[in-house]
Amino acid sequence: MYIKKILWIVAILGLVVMGWFSYRIYDALFTPNTRFSEEQVYVHIPTGADFSQVYEQISPLLEDPESFAAVARQKKYSVNIKPGRYGIERGMNNNTLVNVLRSRNAPLMVSFNNQETLPELAGRIAAQIEADSLELLAAFRDTEFLDAQNLDLRNAIVLYLPNSYEFFWNTSAEEFRDRMKREYERFWTDERVKQAEAQGLTPTEAITLASIVHKETAKVDERPRVAGVYLNRLRRNMLLQADPTVIFAIKEQSGDHDTIIKRVLYKDLALDSPYNTYKYAGLPPGPIAMPDISAIKAVLQPEKHDYLYFVADVENFGYHKFAKTLSQHNRNKAQYVRWINEQNIKR
Repeated sequence: MYIKKILWIVAILGLVVMGWFSYRIYDALFTPNTRFSEEQVYVHIPTGADFSQVYEQISPLLEDPESFAAVARQKKYSVNIKPGRYGIERGMNNNTLVNVLRSRNAPLMVSFNNQETLPELAGRIAAQIEADSLELLAAFRDTEFLDAQNLDLRNAIVLYLPNSYEFFWNTSAEEFRDRMKREYERFWTDERVKQAEAQGLTPTEAITLASIVHKETAKVDERPRVAGVYLNRLRRNMLLQADPTVIFAIKEQSGDHDTIIKRVLYKDLALDSPYNTYKYAGLPPGPIAMPDISAIKAVLQPEKHDYLYFVADVENFGYHKFAKTLSQHNRNKAQYVRWINEQNIKR
């Protein structure tokens, strides 16, 4: 009788202990374990990270970091870290959290536009993905890669068409560059190549001209007319005489592309630079900016007209006055010069 009581007690204690352990396991696995108020936050796990780096980053987001670590070890996540960007939802438990970190690398939208140079583009992209600006710039400038595309450092930026693209955060510099090359090739359909050829341009030349059009006017509806002017001048072997190319040449010479230049001076027109279209005929050696798609399409489908000149319209800001003759243009220009002098814009 005494032995039976002991056995019953042992059995009951065993059940209690098993129940306690089961509860602890269940609690560690399935009890919500987040401590942020947002619906979702993201953690970024670097390439080559170990569990200590993951733990350091995720701990501030959790009520009980140690229980997360225990579950991560139990599920062998701690020895199988995967880099990437992971969305952690409010109220997640450790079991779901580990599953997310193992399998749900969340893509993000990478956007860029208006960059004038490869270093500016590298800095913009580095702020959005894991690759740093130096890695990106090295990939952009890789001579073997550029040679294969029949490009050089002056026109390499043509490959990067401004838009928003879906990437994984841990995309490498080379993967980003190669994806942009594919997007460029996808954009240049046979139809668009033929449209460029109809204007006497290659795709690279079309983007170079589009960069000038883009800088000349922010008005999308005016861009086909501006493109038509420059194409008319090219066909007549006239100098393009585009102020934005002079501004770019000044920035290139100074090495400071953050310089703001509101007025081109007569002395600037003598600047000896292949980008100065007042001094050198034809297109500059590469784009002076990253044109958006509307500017490229304006070059491929320009307005057909006889205009050869244009100047800013001070009566309709943002737009331009167009002229077919130099005498008409000079009258329009005189009105603009008076206005800019009245505004006391020196540079």
